[in-house]
Amino acid sequence: DLSAKRYVYFWVDGIHVQARLEDEAQCLLVIIGATPEGKKELVGLIDGVRESAQSWRELLLDLKRRGLATAPELAVADGALGFWQAVEEVWPKTRGQRCWVHKTANVLNKLPKSQQPKAKRALQEIWMAETKKDALAAFDAFVETWGVKYDKAVECLTKDRDALLAFYDFPAEHWKHLRTTNVIESAFATVRHRTVRAKGCLSNKTALAMIFKLAEAAEKSWRRLDGHNQLPKLILGVNFADGIEVVRSQAQSAAA
Repeated sequence: DLSAKRYVYFWVDGIHVQARLEDEAQCLLVIIGATPEGKKELVGLIDGVRESAQSWRELLLDLKRRGLATAPELAVADGALGFWQAVEEVWPKTRGQRCWVHKTANVLNKLPKSQQPKAKRALQEIWMAETKKDALAAFDAFVETWGVKYDKAVECLTKDRDALLAFYDFPAEHWKHLRTTNVIESAFATVRHRTVRAKGCLSNKTALAMIFKLAEAAEKSWRRLDGHNQLPKLILGVNFADGIEVVRSQAQSAAA
């Protein structure tokens, strides 16, 4: 029952685990949410198709059915997921942040090996920039450097430009949590380790039940978000620019 719950952020990913009788890995659709107190909780876990919008739609509608009335402020996910199409239909107000780890891998894949180390550093300069303005300048520099010869790599980066930089409109203490879906990767590392040892022993349903129980046990050791005191401000609609709270003057507040 999620009727008493509120989540500020969602991290979303499809993870593959090998615990069942079939040869191919099972794909689990996972959603971890951050509560206003900064706690990370497992919100949704189903067996599905990683890229399929239909599978993600079913999971999001299930959260609604379980009573989740308010959409999260921001969802962090890989750009390839069908999740984005689904969330636009179910919660159109939720903003999207693309995962920089996935995006970096996708961009580098479209470059020759000789260019990859330099390009990786240039990408890092974008997401490590202090301000959005600096990030956009680094973005333009990347486009200028690789655009002529490697247009596919540049196109891969620029098509998600806004969604890659959404984190700048959220508290700076949260940036390291919001730039990637690492929250899910690290949370499920122990689960993966355990399921590899049970490989080939379980039916689909039993595998899902076991993974849920393992994740539930792991949840107890998940760390709270840094700067969790900022989360209630987001719920109240306080704006942030370059990670800093925008303090409105009294005249502006009165006009509003």
